[in-house]
Amino acid sequence: MSTTPAEAASQGAGVPTMSEVDRITAHTDPVVRNLQITQCYHELSTALVTRIGRAANWCTFAVWASKQAGQTIRQEDLARHLERLLGSSPDTRDCAALVVRRLRWIIPRRVRRDADRLVLQTVAAVVGLDAAGDAAAEGNRKVFAEIAREFARFLAAFSGEQADGEHQIAEFCAALRPGDPPEGQRYLRQAFTRYHQALFTSDPKRLAELLLLANLEIGVHEQTRLQPEITAALEAPIVDPDEVERRLLDLLLPGGGLRRRLRLAILALSGRRRLLRVACEHLARHARTVARHAVTEHMMTLSLPSGQLLYLGQDLPAEFPPVLSQLSDPELLALLREIDPTTDSLLGTGARDWSDLPDRMHYIADLFRCQAQRDDLLSPPFTPEQVVAVKGGRRPSGRL
Repeated sequence: MSTTPAEAASQGAGVPTMSEVDRITAHTDPVVRNLQITQCYHELSTALVTRIGRAANWCTFAVWASKQAGQTIRQEDLARHLERLLGSSPDTRDCAALVVRRLRWIIPRRVRRDADRLVLQTVAAVVGLDAAGDAAAEGNRKVFAEIAREFARFLAAFSGEQADGEHQIAEFCAALRPGDPPEGQRYLRQAFTRYHQALFTSDPKRLAELLLLANLEIGVHEQTRLQPEITAALEAPIVDPDEVERRLLDLLLPGGGLRRRLRLAILALSGRRRLLRVACEHLARHARTVARHAVTEHMMTLSLPSGQLLYLGQDLPAEFPPVLSQLSDPELLALLREIDPTTDSLLGTGARDWSDLPDRMHYIADLFRCQAQRDDLLSPPFTPEQVVAVKGGRRPSGRL
């Protein structure tokens, strides 16, 4: 089978081992760890493609999901997106204007012109986005530590020309826990059995259906395991009204000394401090709603090769590849009946609530099926220069 130069480079670097997966998992810098996870997924994907054929396996999709998670971990563009949403929210703008009105009579004249903008900037700075990044980093690490390690073990166990005896894959699967996720690994057992069968399958349709079934089974396991981290990330934004009030007073009443203390005293004695407190509470509540919306939008966007963006809340702008347009594998059909309420249709695939597991799996099922034969998904996620930095434990310069 011919390979691209990028695949050859990855193969030349060697197939990732279990010890390499363990080393990456143990990395303490979440940003560097995510970059190494993304690159390792690509190398695992390439190794499996070399042995099975040029079609997407679960690691192929994991490359781009992990790269997208990296943007949340690094909070890349998230703060700017939040500021834009705050500025375009009528409720938040009204609350900010109310805060300014409560303070206008004691705000220095030089500050008044930009007071509304400064209020929104202050709120954006107070929003707790770090917790969303932490949750995304933990989910990225947890899934990699478990599933990538099993792919490395599988590739080591079935390297080169292996006999297709059932005892070998049975021995491999015996190390996986029985039962359903989150604790059981039944779906992983089933999935690696399909991958093993695919090693010795030459019929294109049979191969495509085996890979889709395996990918979906790992997807069910992965998404069930990720449920706590996804929920935590979406619920992470917190806006403390006390912190909003403190920062606003520091910003809008700059400096110190007697004049500032006098203004704060007048604010308290006039009863306007209490009104300011109420206005800050309203502002914090609306800002938290907007911030959760910003994090949700950020997490529900998937960037694919060639600059394509998928908005996971919208129906997939794609179609099923010919080899998967009509399915025949009974186990694949049975699983799709469980996770895809609109089998053989892309209508209604957009997820309404990404924290809802069935809603999420509906989208993922159609994503895996539509993109199964997409060749550019096999391309590397980073430039050669970026790979050198990532493997060296450094954060590459420039945009990733």
